[in-house]
Amino acid sequence: MIRGARIALLLALLIASQITLAVGEESKLVPHPPKGRGEQCVAATDFMRRNHMNLMKHQRDETVREGVRGKAFSLTGCVDCHAVNGADAKPVSYADSRHFCRSCHDYAAVSIDCFQCHASRPGSEKPHAAQGVGSTALAAVAAYFQGAANDRK
Repeated sequence: MIRGARIALLLALLIASQITLAVGEESKLVPHPPKGRGEQCVAATDFMRRNHMNLMKHQRDETVREGVRGKAFSLTGCVDCHAVNGADAKPVSYADSRHFCRSCHDYAAVSIDCFQCHASRPGSEKPHAAQGVGSTALAAVAAYFQGAANDRK
């Protein structure tokens, strides 16, 4: 009986110590993205953390389908405000683990493809997906789609 009580007490102490360690280590378990440079974000921080992807998708759709550019939720605005500088005092790219977007996306195991076409650093120009395609390749694609459109008639 006494032996059972000792085991239960030791087990309780072990569990309590693990909980205490976990609470003390909480700051290491969750991401802490760097703050932006501006006075305030385009929306409340909690709202942006939960909804930025939807806002950016909506902005993408407006830009691609309607040609609307320069809105509050543009990717360029986010990159300009939230850039993190490296040892050389220049903003790091998305390839660097210190990049603003990576702090949360790596934690959540989310793979994003924004920077395959868009610049991940302020001021750096990255061509859009269609730019840089040779004129013959572009003409071939246009001819293909024109032929497909004619076939539907």
